[in-house]
Amino acid sequence: MATRHLIRTVILQTLYEWDFYGQEKDITEILERNLEEFAPGIDEPDFAWRILKGVIEHLREIDEILSRAAPDWPIDKIAAVDRNILRIGLYELLFADHQEVPPRVAINEAVELAKNYGGPNTSRFVNGVLGTIYREIQADAAEKTPDAPSEAPHDHES
Repeated sequence: MATRHLIRTVILQTLYEWDFYGQEKDITEILERNLEEFAPGIDEPDFAWRILKGVIEHLREIDEILSRAAPDWPIDKIAAVDRNILRIGLYELLFADHQEVPPRVAINEAVELAKNYGGPNTSRFVNGVLGTIYREIQADAAEKTPDAPSEAPHDHES
Protein backbone atom coordinates (compact mmCIF):
# COMPACT_ATOMS: atom_id res chain seq x y z
CA MET A 1 0.00 0.00 0.00
CA ALA A 2 1.44 3.37 -0.98
CA THR A 3 2.49 5.58 1.93
CA ARG A 4 -0.05 8.35 1.35
CA HIS A 5 -2.89 5.90 0.87
CA LEU A 6 -1.88 4.22 4.14
CA ILE A 7 -1.77 7.64 5.82
CA ARG A 8 -5.28 8.46 4.60
CA THR A 9 -6.46 5.12 5.98
CA VAL A 10 -4.95 5.94 9.38
CA ILE A 11 -6.54 9.42 9.26
CA LEU A 12 -9.89 7.79 8.48
CA GLN A 13 -9.49 5.45 11.47
CA THR A 14 -8.54 8.41 13.65
CA LEU A 15 -11.45 10.61 12.56
CA TYR A 16 -13.86 7.68 12.89
CA GLU A 17 -12.80 6.99 16.48
CA TRP A 18 -12.87 10.68 17.38
CA ASP A 19 -16.31 11.06 15.80
CA PHE A 20 -17.57 7.85 17.43
CA TYR A 21 -16.73 9.22 20.88
CA GLY A 22 -18.53 12.50 20.22
CA GLN A 23 -15.35 14.38 19.30
CA GLU A 24 -14.43 14.44 22.99
CA LYS A 25 -11.24 12.33 22.93
CA ASP A 26 -7.87 13.96 22.24
CA ILE A 27 -7.52 13.50 18.49
CA THR A 28 -3.74 13.98 18.53
CA GLU A 29 -3.38 11.04 20.95
CA ILE A 30 -5.61 8.93 18.71
CA LEU A 31 -3.51 9.74 15.64
CA GLU A 32 -0.22 9.13 17.47
CA ARG A 33 -1.46 5.71 18.62
CA ASN A 34 -2.81 4.81 15.16
CA LEU A 35 0.38 5.87 13.37
CA GLU A 36 2.46 3.82 15.80
CA GLU A 37 0.23 0.78 15.50
CA PHE A 38 -0.73 0.77 11.80
CA ALA A 39 2.00 2.81 10.06
CA PRO A 40 5.23 2.57 12.06
CA GLY A 41 8.15 4.22 10.31
CA ILE A 42 6.15 5.80 7.47
CA ASP A 43 8.05 8.15 5.18
CA GLU A 44 5.80 11.19 5.55
CA PRO A 45 4.30 11.48 9.03
CA ASP A 46 4.00 15.24 8.46
CA PHE A 47 1.50 14.50 5.66
CA ALA A 48 -0.74 12.77 8.21
CA TRP A 49 -0.56 15.69 10.61
CA ARG A 50 -1.30 18.20 7.81
CA ILE A 51 -4.42 16.33 6.74
CA LEU A 52 -5.69 15.85 10.27
CA LYS A 53 -5.00 19.46 11.25
CA GLY A 54 -6.63 20.71 8.05
CA VAL A 55 -9.77 18.62 8.48
CA ILE A 56 -10.16 19.73 12.10
CA GLU A 57 -9.47 23.42 11.35
CA HIS A 58 -12.00 23.43 8.50
CA LEU A 59 -14.48 20.96 10.00
CA ARG A 60 -17.39 23.38 10.34
CA GLU A 61 -16.93 24.68 6.79
CA ILE A 62 -16.48 21.16 5.39
CA ASP A 63 -19.65 19.96 7.12
CA GLU A 64 -21.61 22.97 5.83
CA ILE A 65 -20.45 22.26 2.28
CA LEU A 66 -21.40 18.60 2.70
CA SER A 67 -24.84 19.61 3.92
CA ARG A 68 -25.38 21.79 0.84
CA ALA A 69 -23.96 19.20 -1.57
CA ALA A 70 -26.04 16.33 -0.19
CA PRO A 71 -29.23 18.00 1.13
CA ASP A 72 -31.08 14.67 1.36
CA TRP A 73 -28.42 13.41 3.77
CA PRO A 74 -28.06 15.49 6.95
CA ILE A 75 -24.47 15.27 8.18
CA ASP A 76 -25.45 13.37 11.32
CA LYS A 77 -27.39 10.82 9.23
CA ILE A 78 -24.45 9.95 6.97
CA ALA A 79 -22.67 6.82 8.24
CA ALA A 80 -19.60 7.78 10.31
CA VAL A 81 -17.17 6.08 7.91
CA ASP A 82 -18.74 7.77 4.88
CA ARG A 83 -18.87 11.16 6.62
CA ASN A 84 -15.19 11.01 7.50
CA ILE A 85 -14.14 9.81 4.06
CA LEU A 86 -15.98 12.83 2.66
CA ARG A 87 -14.30 15.13 5.18
CA ILE A 88 -10.84 13.94 4.13
CA GLY A 89 -11.72 14.20 0.44
CA LEU A 90 -13.24 17.65 0.82
CA TYR A 91 -10.31 18.94 2.82
CA GLU A 92 -7.89 17.78 0.13
CA LEU A 93 -10.15 19.03 -2.67
CA LEU A 94 -10.81 22.48 -1.21
CA PHE A 95 -8.00 23.42 1.15
CA ALA A 96 -4.90 21.30 0.53
CA ASP A 97 -2.02 22.32 -1.69
CA HIS A 98 -3.07 21.24 -5.19
CA GLN A 99 0.58 20.92 -6.20
CA GLU A 100 0.89 18.22 -3.55
CA VAL A 101 -2.54 16.63 -4.03
CA PRO A 102 -4.27 17.48 -7.33
CA PRO A 103 -8.10 17.59 -7.11
CA ARG A 104 -8.58 14.41 -9.15
CA VAL A 105 -6.18 12.55 -6.86
CA ALA A 106 -8.15 13.77 -3.82
CA ILE A 107 -11.38 12.44 -5.34
CA ASN A 108 -9.81 9.14 -6.45
CA GLU A 109 -8.26 8.55 -3.02
CA ALA A 110 -11.59 9.23 -1.29
CA VAL A 111 -13.35 6.81 -3.66
CA GLU A 112 -10.71 4.14 -2.91
CA LEU A 113 -11.23 4.62 0.83
CA ALA A 114 -14.96 4.29 0.22
CA LYS A 115 -14.49 1.04 -1.73
CA ASN A 116 -12.32 -0.41 1.01
CA TYR A 117 -14.15 0.75 4.12
CA GLY A 118 -17.64 1.92 3.19
CA GLY A 119 -20.82 0.13 2.37
CA PRO A 120 -21.85 -1.17 -1.05
CA ASN A 121 -22.98 2.26 -2.30
CA THR A 122 -20.43 4.43 -0.50
CA SER A 123 -18.00 4.77 -3.41
CA ARG A 124 -20.75 6.04 -5.74
CA PHE A 125 -22.03 8.42 -3.05
CA VAL A 126 -18.53 9.80 -2.32
CA ASN A 127 -17.72 10.11 -6.02
CA GLY A 128 -21.03 11.88 -6.68
CA VAL A 129 -20.69 14.37 -3.83
CA LEU A 130 -17.02 15.19 -4.46
CA GLY A 131 -17.53 15.27 -8.24
CA THR A 132 -20.40 17.72 -7.89
CA ILE A 133 -18.37 20.01 -5.63
CA TYR A 134 -15.37 19.80 -7.97
CA ARG A 135 -17.51 20.78 -10.97
CA GLU A 136 -18.93 23.73 -8.98
CA ILE A 137 -15.40 24.86 -8.14
CA GLN A 138 -14.42 24.69 -11.81
CA ALA A 139 -17.55 26.58 -12.87
CA ASP A 140 -16.91 29.28 -10.25
CA ALA A 141 -13.30 29.60 -11.37
CA ALA A 142 -14.40 29.89 -15.01
CA GLU A 143 -16.83 32.68 -14.11
CA LYS A 144 -14.16 34.59 -12.18
CA THR A 145 -11.51 34.25 -14.87
CA PRO A 146 -12.07 36.81 -17.59
CA ASP A 147 -11.46 35.72 -21.12
CA ALA A 148 -7.89 36.23 -22.13
CA PRO A 149 -7.59 39.41 -24.19
CA SER A 150 -6.99 38.73 -27.81
CA GLU A 151 -3.83 40.15 -29.16
CA ALA A 152 -4.27 42.74 -31.84
CA PRO A 153 -1.99 42.39 -34.80
CA HIS A 154 1.00 44.69 -34.60
CA ASP A 155 1.46 47.23 -37.34
CA HIS A 156 5.01 47.20 -38.56
CA GLU A 157 6.21 50.02 -40.72
CA SER A 158 8.83 49.13 -43.23
